Amino acid sequence: MTSIVIPAHNEERVIGRLLDSLLADSRGGGTDETDVDGPDIVVVCNGCTDDTARVATERGPRVRVVEIPVPSKHTALRTGDDHARGFPRVYVDADVVLTDADVRALTAPLHDETSGVLATAPARRIPLAACAWRVRAYYQVWQRLPAVREGLFGRGVIAVSRSGYERLAALPPLMADDLAASMAFAPEERLVVEAAGVVIQPPRTWRDLIRRRVRAAVSTAQVEQQRAGRQDAPRTSKADLKALLRREPRLLVAVVVFVAAAVAARRKAEKAIQEQDFGTWLRDESSRQS
Repeated sequence: MTSIVIPAHNEERVIGRLLDSLLADSRGGGTDETDVDGPDIVVVCNGCTDDTARVATERGPRVRVVEIPVPSKHTALRTGDDHARGFPRVYVDADVVLTDADVRALTAPLHDETSGVLATAPARRIPLAACAWRVRAYYQVWQRLPAVREGLFGRGVIAVSRSGYERLAALPPLMADDLAASMAFAPEERLVVEAAGVVIQPPRTWRDLIRRRVRAAVSTAQVEQQRAGRQDAPRTSKADLKALLRREPRLLVAVVVFVAAAVAARRKAEKAIQEQDFGTWLRDESSRQS
């Protein structure tokens, strides 16, 4: 049985749409939680002060809700592992949208351990229509970068086999848990499954985009410190941007916006990195608007 673990901290506005999507086309036709044809879904409400648990519980017995007092994603993930029933295991952020069909496509390569694939992630679907023009320009560039296309990070979903799980479970608590997870696997051990897609709500405002990029810069620094030089995190180089412009000269303005965002975020992140502040989570609320 495939198990889905969803850590959720104050996600009452978005957890329902994810669960409705996962349950809508599930092959399990029954309502009993022992129905083995559908995925095993565990929602771990960590340190919630809103109605996240109630909203999740209302989705019926197919969804098991666990509440813990500590607002910690890492603790929530490990708690979810304690309650999950099977493998492959899929870890899903509460603010994305994924279907049961996407889950099946993601886990298909993981059933055969001899394939060498230990971890998979879906293709990104990022709706940008409601975003400010500079945010749209930023993502025009970001989505085309080699490291972004090939890595498992920044997707809000990662699926692992039993062997892949053992590798993830050994990782320390890190802000950039998805980046650390992606780097835990060699290129031949990880796979982006284009047949599966996840809808990721982007920040709608420039301010919230910068908040996300500051968080990314700080958390990337933490990952690199923890790895002690064993492998640098994937970064965008000037060569990447030049190659992109050679292929698509029309993106010149978008590249300028991308660089401006990167510079602004790096400057804002410097203080947190110097102070070793890897606990302040700069949450983007604009992407959680209905």
